[in-house]
Amino acid sequence: MNLFININEDFLKNKKRLYIFLFSISFISRVLVFFYFGDRNLENEWAILVSNLYNNNVLSMLKFGDLIVPNLWMPPVYAYFIYLHALIFGMGENLADYIIASQILVSSLTTIIFFKIISQFCSNKISLGGAIIFSIFPLIVYSASQISSVTIYLFLLLLFILLILNLINQSFKTYWHYLIIGFLAGILILTRRDFILIYFFSIFYSFIFFKVQLKKIFLILIVTSITISPYLVRNYVSFDKFIIHSGFGYNLWKAYNVNAKVEGYYEESDELKYKVSLVKKDINYRINEDKIYLDEAKKFITQNPQETIALFLKRLFSIFFIDLESTQKNYYNVLHIAPNILIAIFSLVGLIICNKKDSKLNYLILLMFILLMVYSLFALLPRYKIYIIPFQILLTLKFIEHFLKKLSKNY
Repeated sequence: MNLFININEDFLKNKKRLYIFLFSISFISRVLVFFYFGDRNLENEWAILVSNLYNNNVLSMLKFGDLIVPNLWMPPVYAYFIYLHALIFGMGENLADYIIASQILVSSLTTIIFFKIISQFCSNKISLGGAIIFSIFPLIVYSASQISSVTIYLFLLLLFILLILNLINQSFKTYWHYLIIGFLAGILILTRRDFILIYFFSIFYSFIFFKVQLKKIFLILIVTSITISPYLVRNYVSFDKFIIHSGFGYNLWKAYNVNAKVEGYYEESDELKYKVSLVKKDINYRINEDKIYLDEAKKFITQNPQETIALFLKRLFSIFFIDLESTQKNYYNVLHIAPNILIAIFSLVGLIICNKKDSKLNYLILLMFILLMVYSLFALLPRYKIYIIPFQILLTLKFIEHFLKKLSKNY
C-alpha cells in the first residue's frame, strides 16, 4: 500500500509525465469518437463563409447578384481557423478531417489547462481525478469531433481563466503576461460575443477583490481594444458603424416567440416572413433584418412576461441539469444523460458546502452563474452545456474532497 502511495506521489510530482498521461487519455478518447461519430464534411454556414473567403477574399454568408455582403452574423475567429486549414490543405473532400485533427489536439491540451486550474483549489490527487473526468466526459469528447467553434472557444476560455488566476496570484514577472491576457481576450470576443461579459467581470473582480494595479488593468484593456480594432474598422468601412455582430435580434426571437421551447423555435409566421421580405437587399440587409426580429422578440416579451420567465427558468434548469423536452437526436442516450445528471447533482452539493470565503473560488462560481444566465436567455442548444461542465467538475471535486475529509475523521 505504501509503495502504491509513493508511486502515486512520485507520479504527481513529475509534471511532464503527468501532462503526457492526461494528453494521451484525451487524445485517444477523441480519436476513437471521431472514427465513429466525427463530422466528415464542411457544411452549413461554415462552408459558405470559408468558401467566400477562399474564393472571393470576403468573409460573407450572403450574396445579392454581384453584391457580396460582408459577414456580421458569425464571429470571425473560427471561420479563419477553418480558412487557415483550407490555405494549407486546400478546399478538398478531406478538409474536415484536418480541421477535426487540429481540434483533437487543442481539446487534448485543454485537459492539461483544466488540471492546472483545478489544482489551485484541490489536492493533486483529487485534481488528477477531475482532469481524467474532463478528458473522457462524453459531451466534451464528442464536441471535439464536430465542425463547431465550441472546442476552440473552450480552450481559449479556460486558458484565459488560468491567466486571470495567475494575475490574481500575482505570479506574473513581466508585462508580456498582461499583453497576452489582453490579446487573448480580444480573440475570445471575436470567437463568441458573450465573452464580453466574462471579460469585464474578470477585470472588475481582479481590480476590486485582488487590488491588481490600475495601470496593469489599463494595459490589458488597451491590448484587447487593439486586437479587435481591425474587425471593428472593417465593419465601419463596410457598414458605416462600429459593430461586432448583428444577430442579437434573431437569436432573441428564436428564444421568445409563441412556439418557443428550451431549444427555441425557428419557423417564421407568414406575417414575419412578409416583413423580412420587404427588407432592402443591400449592404445593410442583415442589420435591418435583425431589427425586425428584435422588435418581434420585444413584443412577445412585453406581452407575455410569465411565459418569458417560464422559458428562462426552463433553460436554466436544462443547462445545469438536462433538457426534459429536447428534440435533438440521441440527446437521451444514457452516455450523454447519465454523466450530465450525476455531475449536476454532485456539483450542486459542492456549491452548497464549499468555502464561500475563498475569493478565487468565488470568482469561478460567479463566472459559472454569468454563463448560466447568459445561455438561459437565448435558445439553448446541447453544446452550450460544454461551457458549464468545467465548473461543475470543480464543484464536484470540492464535494468529493469534503466527503473524504469527513470519512477520514470517522476512521
